[in-house]
Amino acid sequence: MNQPAESLMEYQDRDGAEMLRVRDLHAFYGESHILHGVDFDVKRGELVTLLGRNGAGRSTTLKAIMNMVGRRTGSIMINGTETLGMPAHRIPRLGIGYCPEERGIFASLDVEENLLLPPTVRSGGMSIDEIYEMFPNLYERRRSQGTRLSGGEQQMLAMARILRTGARLLLLDEITEGLAPVIVQALGQVLVKLKERGMTIVLVEQNFRFAAPLADRHFVMDHGLIVEEISAAELPSKREHLHTLLGV
Repeated sequence: MNQPAESLMEYQDRDGAEMLRVRDLHAFYGESHILHGVDFDVKRGELVTLLGRNGAGRSTTLKAIMNMVGRRTGSIMINGTETLGMPAHRIPRLGIGYCPEERGIFASLDVEENLLLPPTVRSGGMSIDEIYEMFPNLYERRRSQGTRLSGGEQQMLAMARILRTGARLLLLDEITEGLAPVIVQALGQVLVKLKERGMTIVLVEQNFRFAAPLADRHFVMDHGLIVEEISAAELPSKREHLHTLLGV
């Protein structure tokens, strides 16, 4: 039986509570069967990565959690609530924020308008001042339209926008792709700060050097399945093995 919404915050605040539990997740686009029984869990305050080669199903896993695929079966528990039958527009209300690879910035709006546009899904979202403190580049460009932002600035804006909503579980898809090293480093520092604030993060990332020092656990995907789990403590001894799995 699903938990009432009023108890979700209490569930979330318990030490060691699972923020996300995925079991036997299958996802389809039309007749294409993309995910073939994905299983993983994420505890409150963890940062985990979904690693794998292109086409392994990492981005589809995030979309399936948000109910943004054609069809899905299995079980997806968010903050203790089963969401498989939940419509997509209700899922963010459980305190989950999704930052897609394509960023989705509104080009005709300036930075501050983009930040103010998304609705608050629950209390505890970061204020505009807190956002600008975390992303000083956005403060400098706050009156610039989305079309005038660099790729790195657009990525910062896409992340900052979901932090305004009050989300505590963040699904981040390829946030460093195509960005300059200095921007990648800045995004890494942001993730560290978000972890310090107690946020839970699922990071799809191709840049293993970026992800390795940040994550508590790594889940390796291949052909729509989780094929291996490697903790941060195991990483030094399994690094070469992981490189083989990823083809890097």
